[in-house]
Amino acid sequence: MWAKYLLLSICMVFALGVSSQDFYFGADMSYVNEMEDCGVVFNEDQAAKDPYSIFDEHGANLVRLRLWHNPKWYKSLNDGNVYSDLADVKLAIARAKDHNLQVLLDFHLSDNWADPSKQLVPEAWLSVVDQVDILKDSLYNYIYGTLESLKDEGLLPEIVQIGNETNKGILLSPEDNKVWTLNWARNAKLFKAGFKAVNDFESNTNSVVRTMLHVAGPSNAEWLIDGFMSNGVTDFDIIGLSYYWAWHKPINIDDAGEIIRTLKFNYPYKDVMIVETGYIWTNASNDNANNIISDTDPDYQPINPENQRKWLIDLTQEVIDSKGCGVVYWEPCWVSSKCFTQWGQGSHQEHAAFFDFSNNLLLPGGIQFIGHSYNLSTSIDPLVDDHAIQIMSNSFSGDVKIKLSYESIDTVRYSVLDISGNRVFEGSFVGRETIFKLNDIPFGVYFVRVLSADNKTFVKKIVYNND
Repeated sequence: MWAKYLLLSICMVFALGVSSQDFYFGADMSYVNEMEDCGVVFNEDQAAKDPYSIFDEHGANLVRLRLWHNPKWYKSLNDGNVYSDLADVKLAIARAKDHNLQVLLDFHLSDNWADPSKQLVPEAWLSVVDQVDILKDSLYNYIYGTLESLKDEGLLPEIVQIGNETNKGILLSPEDNKVWTLNWARNAKLFKAGFKAVNDFESNTNSVVRTMLHVAGPSNAEWLIDGFMSNGVTDFDIIGLSYYWAWHKPINIDDAGEIIRTLKFNYPYKDVMIVETGYIWTNASNDNANNIISDTDPDYQPINPENQRKWLIDLTQEVIDSKGCGVVYWEPCWVSSKCFTQWGQGSHQEHAAFFDFSNNLLLPGGIQFIGHSYNLSTSIDPLVDDHAIQIMSNSFSGDVKIKLSYESIDTVRYSVLDISGNRVFEGSFVGRETIFKLNDIPFGVYFVRVLSADNKTFVKKIVYNND
């Protein structure tokens, strides 16, 4: 395990100065094999080119790839080819390694999409979904066996994430998935089993694989990571965040940086990276599949490839300044094709890809965020203010937690204010922490104000939007 500890905090070098090799510039390329089978030819300067070569030559050093357990639903689409199963992932990893790109393997732990609102257990494990001790063994064996199979073929990824956007847990029954479900005791057992599988594999095979915990939405991250850590899920290396303006507005780039800095302050031995982001270059469509993103940051207008590029560069600089360790774009190669998804013909994201509607690389365009010349000596000082009080929230569930670094024997008062300054909720507690829900109030932006016993005031902007 000694080798892992040498790599454990790749971004800790920020304290001494950093180079672009110390930062993950990544792209999720899970759709590439499928797009090419559907007849897509990727081009740069109007000449056909391997997309892995395109990203390698523009400075990418990481490829993210999703893995579904058994996506047999693919067999009813197009020619019945199956993608994002282990066989397809092996082909993709081999292509990445041929171009000297590191790999982040995304275990979705489902047969289909997993996200903050959908975390369905694979059909193969449905019969034991309520028997957590059996289920965790199935998870352990699956993770371990997958890594073993990949290593045997020289395809071991450098990083794995256990679950995808795991805000409501993982491996849920259809019944539990219909509602907000976050059973921390169950969750902890499953995540511990997943991370233990990776650690045991490392020890038994003398390998090095970094591990990631992935949650969606910067505004949710503090609440969720505190929950994981408080329930003993600590044995991972990287906190991965999804941040899309379209889904997580009004959290802007500066807000996201502040949240990354807070996570680094609270968990100095964990790296933090934006593991999913996306931004559109047009609102036009090139096929019959509805596009899933339409909103853009009002500070980056008009909607065009140059502002896609600028938004991504500004986000990446903020992550660097905040001592984060990477940005991964989703999904720059999901262009239009003749093939069908589960919901329509074509792509639901071609207007956010890095290629135009003729599949030619957009220059200027989003891909240039990778090779941009960044200010690598951080300009934002580390947090030095009094963090005696943490204010954390989960926008999806409406939970708010106030946590002190000390045990208060005096009354701590708090209130929730709307954006106009009107008080919509108030309460008090004695002790170390309290949790309450934002019930019966509209979705929107609020401010939590806490008055400590020694009359110090703490204020935090939170978002309640069910995304």
